Amino acid sequence: MIVDPTTQLAEIRRGAEDLLVEAELAKKLARGQPLRVKAGFDPTAPDLHLGHTVLINKMRQFQQFGHEVIFLIGDFTGLIGDPTGRNATRPRLTPEEVQANARTYEQQIFRILDPARTTIEFNSKWLSAMPLPKFVEVAAKYTVARMLERDDFAKRYRSGQPISVHEFFYPLAQGYDSVALRADVELGGTDQKFNLLVGRQLQEGFGQEPQIVLTMPLLEGLDGVQKMSKSLGNYIGIAEPASEMFGKLMRISDELMWRYFELLSFRPIGEIAALKRAVAEGRNPRDVKFELAREIVARFHDAAAAERAQAEFIARFSEKSLPTDLDAIEITAPDSAGVKLPAALKAARLVVSGSEAARKIAEGAVRIDGEKVQDRERRLPVGADHVLQVGPRRFARVKVVASA
Repeated sequence: MIVDPTTQLAEIRRGAEDLLVEAELAKKLARGQPLRVKAGFDPTAPDLHLGHTVLINKMRQFQQFGHEVIFLIGDFTGLIGDPTGRNATRPRLTPEEVQANARTYEQQIFRILDPARTTIEFNSKWLSAMPLPKFVEVAAKYTVARMLERDDFAKRYRSGQPISVHEFFYPLAQGYDSVALRADVELGGTDQKFNLLVGRQLQEGFGQEPQIVLTMPLLEGLDGVQKMSKSLGNYIGIAEPASEMFGKLMRISDELMWRYFELLSFRPIGEIAALKRAVAEGRNPRDVKFELAREIVARFHDAAAAERAQAEFIARFSEKSLPTDLDAIEITAPDSAGVKLPAALKAARLVVSGSEAARKIAEGAVRIDGEKVQDRERRLPVGADHVLQVGPRRFARVKVVASA
């Protein structure tokens, strides 16, 4: 059953950055027919993280309104590499890497989406089979001048940085996905706005009604600065163990917590506003962060797992199972992304070399605030204050500060 258009529009706007064109969406909703809602994900890294779920949660909302959701895995476009936000040509993945990552996406999306109302598509289905004359027809519907209006291409062109011709193929291929799927709505991050608008233009060029473009904000990672990314080590994976997920959520700053509530929580806006007022009036923000962490962990595990994760967290910190008399060692981060864990361990004199740090991490002998860490790419953000541990008896408290 389709919910009335006014209610749908109000909920669809929640948390969204751009809705182009809202009047056109209102007309589509007024017809009372299910819309085809598409969002594409290039499997460039294994596992989905909470940053991905900002879009997937919005897809879930469309499902609840009775619309058809298409989860598009870009196994073809993933071979090209999305140039969005890049200041250099992105390394291309092998077909084997793309297919392995795609399999994990298929397994994980149904932690959020309703399997009965979700269609999974792979864009290799039409793009791999596209004959050259057809691709020329697609390319003829877009100009180089328009392509160079794109900010990242424009900057690289002005600075003399190389732009490979295949990078122009990416927005055309993504745009043609909307033609092939006859999409009514396409969702993407704010960094995808250009590509989504290419889809509108190509649909018009092929005689289709242009899709609505709905962009969602990019979720900052644990560092509170850069967008959540596995390559930056500032991510929370949706398949991580409950205790690890809970611990990471508790490490976000009090300020960033409200951003996570806005983009990840399913609570009504009024409830979130009430929590914010309570903190302003003196409630401990840690207790509110507990509520956020429990909600997120329960979503991907269950309520019992969330309660156990909180109890473990409290046992580690409130019951002082870690040393509390350590003087802080200040570590200067080389940039805004923070400092990598191996470098922090060496600076804290818990290891003598980067190779020893890597070995200890791989062995599972390294903990942050009592939580085992086995990711060598893990970064400690600027402002972080943690107890690092190597083995059973070596501890150090470190504070990460910005470079002067």
